Amino acid sequence: MTDEKFPHEVGWIGTGRMGFALASRLLDAGVDLWVWNRTRSKAEPLAEKGATVVDSPADLAGRDIVFTMVAGPEDVLEVTFGENGVLAGDVRPSILVDSTTIDPTTSQELTRRAAEVGTSVLAAPVSGNPKVVKSGKLTAVVSGPKDAWETARPYIELFGRRATYVGPGDEARLVKICHNLMLGVVAQSMAEITLLAEAAGVSRYDFLEFLNDSVMGSTFTRYKTPAYVNLEYEPPTFTWHLLRKDLELGLAAGRELNVPLPTTALVHQIVIDGIGQGYGDLDFAALLSRLAEGAGRKIEPENREVSDGLS
Repeated sequence: MTDEKFPHEVGWIGTGRMGFALASRLLDAGVDLWVWNRTRSKAEPLAEKGATVVDSPADLAGRDIVFTMVAGPEDVLEVTFGENGVLAGDVRPSILVDSTTIDPTTSQELTRRAAEVGTSVLAAPVSGNPKVVKSGKLTAVVSGPKDAWETARPYIELFGRRATYVGPGDEARLVKICHNLMLGVVAQSMAEITLLAEAAGVSRYDFLEFLNDSVMGSTFTRYKTPAYVNLEYEPPTFTWHLLRKDLELGLAAGRELNVPLPTTALVHQIVIDGIGQGYGDLDFAALLSRLAEGAGRKIEPENREVSDGLS
């Protein structure tokens, strides 16, 4: 049942860790939400919050707005235009909001095919993870038709702190890639200076406490501090494999747009090296341990209670 603030019937495809957290925020705000997930048991707890769990993406075709947050490019095309896809039948939602991390080619194909059947696509990648969602500090970047953005905006803004509209096309995908390039570069720089301070006899805890309280501190440095202090790399928030993929997408964009990215290229090589050394499935904060290994230094968890700045 809809209300005046959220008058649209909304569907959600993909209730993994992030999808579940974001769908929960919509339900908590009173949105009329139907949900589907390939593994139904992962979606069923949302029924306790008021969601209707359906049997296939096609069951969401009559909804006004449908969100997708699935594993990758092939999954996006499967749940939209595959058998029982939400856009594959005669009835389709007016707006599809895709928050999956996908490559430009797949994104363009999705937008083109959706337009052919009368559905507007908004690209809406997010910055954060379920813990950031819970803290209310998640941000989203959105692009696509302006009228679709204005309609979907109240729902996207429920994701967290801010949703920024950046253009009428596929701009949001590149903005998210740029974001992740900076994530990789800053994580590597943070690892280097932390190891340098430790080599001089300063604990990682003390150095990062100083850094986080200085003008150089940020939400990101605070958030990764527990991992750097206590060498907490599992479960990963973002693996080396995923970072490598985004670095390569960014470098490809740089070549296409004639923008040199020398620092990104260096971090890309460091990440490839680390994957070759077995770091691929760990959190990217393990850049610190890989750097220490290369320097011939043995580092240990400091076992300190450290705030991640999200509370």
